[in-house]
Amino acid sequence: MPRKMPANCLMPTTSRSNTFLWTMRVRPSLPPMLGKTAGTLPSKICDELTVHAQIEEEIFYPALQGALPDLARLLQEAMAEHQEAKNMVAKIQSMDSADAAMDDMVAELNRAIEQHVKEERDMLFPKAQFAPRLDLVALGAQLKQRQIELESELVQTA
Repeated sequence: MPRKMPANCLMPTTSRSNTFLWTMRVRPSLPPMLGKTAGTLPSKICDELTVHAQIEEEIFYPALQGALPDLARLLQEAMAEHQEAKNMVAKIQSMDSADAAMDDMVAELNRAIEQHVKEERDMLFPKAQFAPRLDLVALGAQLKQRQIELESELVQTA
């Protein structure tokens, strides 16, 4: 029988780091060390969100669908939320400068992601934790490996 672990520990820590980055980006006064890099923060947020969404879509959601077919509606909603976030990421990436409009878009993205994370935490993760055919340890390792690959690709293209 596969070892179980809390499903909310499954996803790599990008959600926590993104929350920190959003907070730093939209707060009125940035700490001095971040003030110099404020323009790069939206880019970092977008990159991390893109990687996070991709590993969920490639690995996590298909594994849940296979182990828990009754989650199809929730997974479709999650995919729709990902598409909404991707649209906002594209808008942020197309902006020329880090200004009030970008702050507003990042804040909107933050709200959407917070809602998405809450739904995953409250609805998907509890079901995943007790799915008999889901090896969360192996799944977590797959997610982390893919995250490393995608982040490496980002560094190479930067």
